[in-house]
Amino acid sequence: MSSPAPSSRGLALLLACLSALGPFSIDTYLPSFEDISHRLGATPLEVQQTLSAYLFSFAAMTLWHGAIADRFGRRRVILWALALFGVASLGCMLAGSIGQLWFWRAMQGVTAGAGIVVSRAIVRDLYDGAQAQRLMAQITMMFALAPAIAPVIGGWLQTWFGWRSIFAFLVLSTVVLWLTCLRLLPESLPPERRQSLRPGYLAGAYRQVFSSPRFLCACLALALNFGGFFIYVLSAPVFLMRHLALPETAFLWLFGPAMLGLMSGSWLSGRLAGRISPGRTVALGYVAMSCAALLNLGINLSLPPGLPWSVAPLFVYTIGMSLAMPSLTLFALDPFARQRGLAASCQTFFQSGFNGIAAALIAPALWGSTLSLAAGMAGLMLAGGLAALAHRQLRLLPG
Repeated sequence: MSSPAPSSRGLALLLACLSALGPFSIDTYLPSFEDISHRLGATPLEVQQTLSAYLFSFAAMTLWHGAIADRFGRRRVILWALALFGVASLGCMLAGSIGQLWFWRAMQGVTAGAGIVVSRAIVRDLYDGAQAQRLMAQITMMFALAPAIAPVIGGWLQTWFGWRSIFAFLVLSTVVLWLTCLRLLPESLPPERRQSLRPGYLAGAYRQVFSSPRFLCACLALALNFGGFFIYVLSAPVFLMRHLALPETAFLWLFGPAMLGLMSGSWLSGRLAGRISPGRTVALGYVAMSCAALLNLGINLSLPPGLPWSVAPLFVYTIGMSLAMPSLTLFALDPFARQRGLAASCQTFFQSGFNGIAAALIAPALWGSTLSLAAGMAGLMLAGGLAALAHRQLRLLPG
């Protein structure tokens, strides 16, 4: 049964909240790493692996959320995923060992990806061209608030009540979001447009998506651009508390400027939609990211770690990243008009799989100094720019 469709702005807010479930699951408990280590008798690396368990299971399941939503509809998948995410969050809250926390974090990852995958499919179901870019930019702008406020909320909950209260907060937030979706989320995929879940059909559809050079280049650009910022998110406890000597309630120093940049870039992307081409928008995004990466390297070569100069480049970088993100996302999905949910799954799988690698390998290798983090940002951004350039060349080919 379909719900009455909310306004475009209301839909953007609802889809942004669904997309933000993943970042909230990552960022809210970052200030609690030391407390979890102490309370559960785990090493810092074992606590870090609760993040890896989440990210890898998130990546694996996002490969299927879209195909399931293509078969059963967007609304039903969202409601089931939210219900199961709430159960997994309750399991995290009650975990008595680091092994149990690994398991329930993995279960959170299995369900959290539905929000971002299905939200992107809904946008492409309902809108095209500049209107789709504007709505995607609005979602990104609202979604940007989540990583900014999540560690702040987590820091105060940790200070007042301890680490378990953070997962209790996630349980309550999920209940509110489920009730809101039950009432307001529209069904954007009519029955006559739904796709099969037959193994033969799915194998062919996945092969078509993952063998598309345009799709792969757009996804690689998105993942690497985001990685240049995400290594700071993954390294936040070390970057802020060790290198900058800040308390566990001061995570806003990192997430505030970065998320303000995300919101600014998304707003600018929405304003430019229909005025300049998506390719030009992406190019402007890389100009901003390049300036930020060079500024970051210069600061870290000439000054000791400190505020505000150690976090200022993140503001500029995230402006460029979010300016390019809506157009690159649409570039990835556009070739697959009949399997938008499946293509959104594959794109999110690509992104979250890279995030898992960043959590397990890249961030621990770089967080030893602020200079190595700055070099990591520059290297990832440069690789993302090469992938975007390759995508541009492929788009210019005839046929």
